[in-house]
Amino acid sequence: MDRSAGSGSPSVGGSAAPPPVPIGTRLELFVDDLLVDRLAGGATLRLHEPQPQPLAASPVRGAYMSVLYDGERYRAYYRQYAASYSGPLVDGNRGETTRYAESIDGHEWVFPDLGLFAVDGARHNNAILADSPPFSHNFAPCVPQDARPGSPFRFRALAGIHPGSGHAAPAADGLHAFASTDGIHWEPLAPGPVVTHAQFAFDSQNVSFWSDVEQCYVCYFRTWQTRHGRLRTVSRTTSSDYLHWTEPVALEPNLPGEHLYVTGTHPYFRAPHLYVATPTRFHPERGDSTDILFMAMRAGAAQYSRLFTEAFIRPGLDPERWGNRANYVACGIVPTAPAEMSLYHSHSGVRYTLRLDGFVSVHAGSVSGELCTQPLVFAGGDLVVNYSTSAAGSLRVELQDAVGRPLPGLTLADSECIVGDHLERVVHWRDGLRPAAHAGQPVRLRFALCEGDLYSFRFR
Repeated sequence: MDRSAGSGSPSVGGSAAPPPVPIGTRLELFVDDLLVDRLAGGATLRLHEPQPQPLAASPVRGAYMSVLYDGERYRAYYRQYAASYSGPLVDGNRGETTRYAESIDGHEWVFPDLGLFAVDGARHNNAILADSPPFSHNFAPCVPQDARPGSPFRFRALAGIHPGSGHAAPAADGLHAFASTDGIHWEPLAPGPVVTHAQFAFDSQNVSFWSDVEQCYVCYFRTWQTRHGRLRTVSRTTSSDYLHWTEPVALEPNLPGEHLYVTGTHPYFRAPHLYVATPTRFHPERGDSTDILFMAMRAGAAQYSRLFTEAFIRPGLDPERWGNRANYVACGIVPTAPAEMSLYHSHSGVRYTLRLDGFVSVHAGSVSGELCTQPLVFAGGDLVVNYSTSAAGSLRVELQDAVGRPLPGLTLADSECIVGDHLERVVHWRDGLRPAAHAGQPVRLRFALCEGDLYSFRFR
């Protein structure tokens, strides 16, 4: 998918430049257009397609899955039914259990015998929650990374549904908070729900995390009402203690007639000021078929960025993926190799991969193109890019002042011709000049591409 954004370059001596965006040394991706002033020539924004990998020998499968990487191991949490349960399949029924799996590489999974709950008459299982309706319906853990002293809990989770949605589970009165020191043994943080409201549904995966950027807990949960009518959508609330939450704000990223839920919103692990989301798009008029979208949001923003409105992951060749609600992606995009990140299709167990930072790129084919950024203020001395070119392609970079005038010695003509494929490549200019002299001042970046992709950049 390509997206063009006009052409040309900033006009010198025209209207006043917009306020510069402070980026410091943080990594910037092109998942939104905050830093994009204009694209020229053959340059477009391209959404990249996650690549399915061969099914693992021991895949992890289950509904409303969360995949966490805590620096030591990969942890997966998912819903599974007790084989002996024969009651009604309402949300939050007694047959639902929350299971746990772990991995050392994010590829192959083991299912530890935890012995915590009796399921199907035996304790030899990997259940971390059982016979506790309605919480196993959508138990969604996170690694908050909350470094405040005195907190004994490393992991937290939200779970629960709402009786107004017509489900017959007890205690279905909103989202309840849980905590754990090890990610396996869990306890409630409060006797009742911590997020509740008559008009909210809650009955899908409601995700939360600690935001280092916002310095609070953030929760994205399922709601109904949108400006386009009654559609599945998402709202946001925040908390300083995981117990007391602010009045929710409706985000409504839906297009007319579009149902969106199970957003999986979470901070991107290499750039935590950017939250990425992989919502399920639900088509009730087409046999309840589903596909996966891509959205993003800056920390603290009041809405998602939707540069692309078509599918990120299609159902594909497997007929079962075209069935009722057959496409959900686990919450959690995690690093699984030096140049690779993975996301997991929760029902099929298929692992999908992307290049690091490889959600969206500035792309040019054989017709050269350019991207010019909005004014920004950086820290550090060198510009580092994550890029790929063909053997015939190239990337050059120019620094400009806030109104678009090239800075002496850092022009496009002074830039080295960059060819190759690197996750981190320092850009050099003639005579060894570096951007360091312009740190703290408003500048623009001009990227010139031919047969190449630019995924991200940062100063350091």
